[in-house]
Amino acid sequence: MNPRYLVLCVLFTFSIIGCDEGTITTENEEPGVQTDTIPVSQKLQKYVSIKLETDLSVLTDNQKKMIPILIEASKIMDDLFWYEAYGDKNEILAKASDTDLKKFININYGPWDRLDGNRPFMEGIAEKPAGANFYPADMTKEEFEAAELDGKTDLYNFIRRDENGKLITVPYHVQFEEPVKKASELLLQAADLAENDGLKNYLQLRAKALLDDNYQPSDLAWLDMKTNTIDCVIGPIENYEDQLYSYKTAHEAYVLVKDMEWSKRLAKYAAFLPELQAGIPVPEEYKKEKPGNDTELNAYDVIYYAGDCNSGSKTIAINLPNDEEVQLKKGTRRLQLKNAMRAKFDKILLPIADVLIADDQRDHITFDAFFSNTMFHEVAHGLGIKNTIDGKGTVRQALKEHSSALEEGKADILGLYMINQLHKKGEISGDIKDYYITFMAGIFRSVRFGASSAHGKANMIRFNFFKEKGAFERDETTGKYSVNFENFQKATDELSELILKLQGDGDYDGVATLVAEKGTIKGQLQSDLDRLTKANIPVDVVFEQGVEALGL
Repeated sequence: MNPRYLVLCVLFTFSIIGCDEGTITTENEEPGVQTDTIPVSQKLQKYVSIKLETDLSVLTDNQKKMIPILIEASKIMDDLFWYEAYGDKNEILAKASDTDLKKFININYGPWDRLDGNRPFMEGIAEKPAGANFYPADMTKEEFEAAELDGKTDLYNFIRRDENGKLITVPYHVQFEEPVKKASELLLQAADLAENDGLKNYLQLRAKALLDDNYQPSDLAWLDMKTNTIDCVIGPIENYEDQLYSYKTAHEAYVLVKDMEWSKRLAKYAAFLPELQAGIPVPEEYKKEKPGNDTELNAYDVIYYAGDCNSGSKTIAINLPNDEEVQLKKGTRRLQLKNAMRAKFDKILLPIADVLIADDQRDHITFDAFFSNTMFHEVAHGLGIKNTIDGKGTVRQALKEHSSALEEGKADILGLYMINQLHKKGEISGDIKDYYITFMAGIFRSVRFGASSAHGKANMIRFNFFKEKGAFERDETTGKYSVNFENFQKATDELSELILKLQGDGDYDGVATLVAEKGTIKGQLQSDLDRLTKANIPVDVVFEQGVEALGL
């Protein structure tokens, strides 16, 4: 870290009482009032451990040598995310001598439970700042919005205070000068081993981007590489962690091995994007943008997660780059992380279906449908609208902290629209009921991520909207849910139109109202989710990963 900026870094300070007994204390809105005491061992049961593996026999010697280097670079991203999410990792871990508590802190990258609305789980811990550690902890929205500060909404700048208390911006590459230099060197080492020209060029450009925060050239190079087996997504990418404005991106990394056979099967769907964009059930002005035509769908085994994507609920599919200019100019790549996806299907979705899906619909829960629903969610990020129709700027800028949840909701619902359209064309096989019922089961899976997750909040909104529209019915005797297929389709179209209009209009107040009215878990749903907890069904996964897990 650059010493010039050490005095500017406003880290969170906490008065922490050690929890040596492995006990978690949560607090309500009234400071100092304890409402619940839960053993940390019980909290850990929300996660099931899986090993990240792949078939290494398909790799060359150089590719096998690259993997440990890329994992080392990824570990640096993990440290950077710790700073962005909390502050001083060593400080908080030193306060917990209990092994289970340390493990739970590491899973959450701090003392807030990401699967429980970011509630603090250690004594003396305050509510998590909405802006995480991207902004000074004492900064108000009014102060930020009044500040005349170049680059304050940029993706790759921290907001800090100078010696006089005035807000300033500090670029990521300055704040993290030494760590990103080391990560850049590691990417260059990996590039030297790359036998694929496209991968070599990408790694070299990404290494440079870490040093100057200019990521667009490497984003474009990443889209240009088509035949690589090894892949590495690395850098400051998603803005989920910034729940104050959704302006700031957080560091993360994936190390991946492409499944060439599965990727070949998926390639044909990208060609349908322009046609599907034109058919979205909204007025013409909300679908006038044309998605980039260099779009790819690929399947991978993920062999390492680090940083943002490894916190709380784990990513099982990716749509990148997020740069709106790149998306409209060139397109995106959708990465399906099939080994992680399979683990969540087997360990979580199927057990949920056994408890909450009606017996006569239970056989419609299939991995192929789960894979397709997840894949087309990512594809659907490229549909719709990226810029408001009245010149308010990008949708992300107009909707601020609500943009991520609404975008995830859009991708879910338009993904289902795409499946329906492609099924009608005969491009997707199987019973359409498989996709609808698996989608319904998926709502129960994702809503358990909680309100601190953009995906969790999107699923809360959709559950409540679908309930109002009669898209499903609940049997009071069995407590199980059945999809009403006609109403389900109507609700899908209506919610698609609502979300796309809110995005296109940049209607911040309208989205805030939608989130307030429908972005909560209400009584009956909470009762049913409690049944999943009592059945010891995990909420998400943690990974046994790295060179040892791979046998390298």
